[in-house]
Amino acid sequence: MILLLPMNGDDIEESKLTDIFSASFWATIEIVEGRLIDTSFYTSYGEIINQAEGIVVCNDYEPVMEFFEAGLVVLVAHTQRYIDDIVEAYLFRELHDLAL
Repeated sequence: MILLLPMNGDDIEESKLTDIFSASFWATIEIVEGRLIDTSFYTSYGEIINQAEGIVVCNDYEPVMEFFEAGLVVLVAHTQRYIDDIVEAYLFRELHDLAL
């Protein structure tokens, strides 16, 4: 699974998940068989949206229609902000589907 995350920086350890309009960078994380395989950062999601299978947002009120239309699963991380925490929450199914 490749997930797209709007982030406030491009440091894998220190950057936090942020709302879509505040995103300075976009991270992709690739999770295969319960392990984080790859993390990459981009300045725009336009070049990577076709590779991603899902997006993780920080609340239920994010503007995500564009991502739905692109066929991405939208997950919400209500309390997780760092990449390691998001990966762990994904693996333990603690991320929630967006409630429309």
